[in-house]
Amino acid sequence: MHDRLRVELLRRIQRGTLSVSLLARQTGFGQSHLSNFLRSKKKLSLEAMDRILLAQQLTIADLQPAMRQGSLWPELEETSSVPVVSHAAALFEAVIRPSAVLSTFPLPANALEHLHLGAPNMRRAWQRFVAIRASSSDAGPMEPLVLPDAIVLIDRHFNALIPYRPNRPNVYAVRRMSHLMLRYVDYRASHLILRPHNLNSPVELIDVSPGESPSDRLVGRVVLILNEV
Repeated sequence: MHDRLRVELLRRIQRGTLSVSLLARQTGFGQSHLSNFLRSKKKLSLEAMDRILLAQQLTIADLQPAMRQGSLWPELEETSSVPVVSHAAALFEAVIRPSAVLSTFPLPANALEHLHLGAPNMRRAWQRFVAIRASSSDAGPMEPLVLPDAIVLIDRHFNALIPYRPNRPNVYAVRRMSHLMLRYVDYRASHLILRPHNLNSPVELIDVSPGESPSDRLVGRVVLILNEV
């Protein structure tokens, strides 16, 4: 039951109808406690589960997998996981080697299937979804959107400079030399303009060489940010 509740909460976070901070306000639990549960680091007491179910207007029956037609046995709920890898692996490894996986981030099996691509690209042979952890220096320019130790899920097949949603800027993982950075990105006059979320951080520029595409510097679009505070 813990796993089914975790999957349902992650599904709602991925859809944008829930956040860890909102769930913390609804239940009175600390965000770090909830984040540890969502990352499978901790389990919840029965009382804590009841508070979350009540806050999210869920019942135990809602978490039960659907019954197969003509069968008394419930169909097992499928889940999948995204590998959490180093920044270098996210930047340069087309297919993530098992030895490069630091941990895994669980998601509902079909949670990412609806995500569309920005434009045809040359990365179709690359493993599409990877996740990284944001260090304090990574998170600083994007705070409070990204906090230290956040898990950041990246779609490496979306490396086009077009909005995914109207009037809402994309956050990208960007390659600067051998470093991965998280920023909003524009392109002007042969430069990628890296804009921070934190206005106290500077805007930075990356030169795009002749014959190089701006997309070559984009690791992918940030799909999901799971913060822990």
